[in-house]
Amino acid sequence: MSLPQPADLTTLVLRTDFADDAAWQAVRGAIEEADEKRSATFVSDPRFDGASVQQLLDAEAAAVEDDKVCEVFVADATTMTDETHPLLAVDLFDEPGRTFRVPVRWFPEMSANLSIANADFADYADAAGATGTFQGFDAV
Repeated sequence: MSLPQPADLTTLVLRTDFADDAAWQAVRGAIEEADEKRSATFVSDPRFDGASVQQLLDAEAAAVEDDKVCEVFVADATTMTDETHPLLAVDLFDEPGRTFRVPVRWFPEMSANLSIANADFADYADAAGATGTFQGFDAV
């Protein structure tokens, strides 16, 4: 099972916590409110319920080359319960398995920059610093 493909110039937001449908709708709404352009491809597929980072890496490894995804933003239990809805960003390409948190307010900028290769995953991950949460490049 490979990961779903995001739509052109969007980034995959994959739901892995299915405990609260209203929380998922709140996360989606917050992402959509954060940017006037569509920046996310939302996937809510129960096959990924509770999926770990390693399971996502394994799913990506099984994909044929043309279906590879470079990164995925995971809506897990932390995303659903924290008021800033910090998505778990997972690198699937350069440093597979590298992760950090991204509050929804930063997601549209990251999605845009990653989708046009204006920045790479490591630029944002390095800026997350010791907290493990990206708070903007000025916060470093």
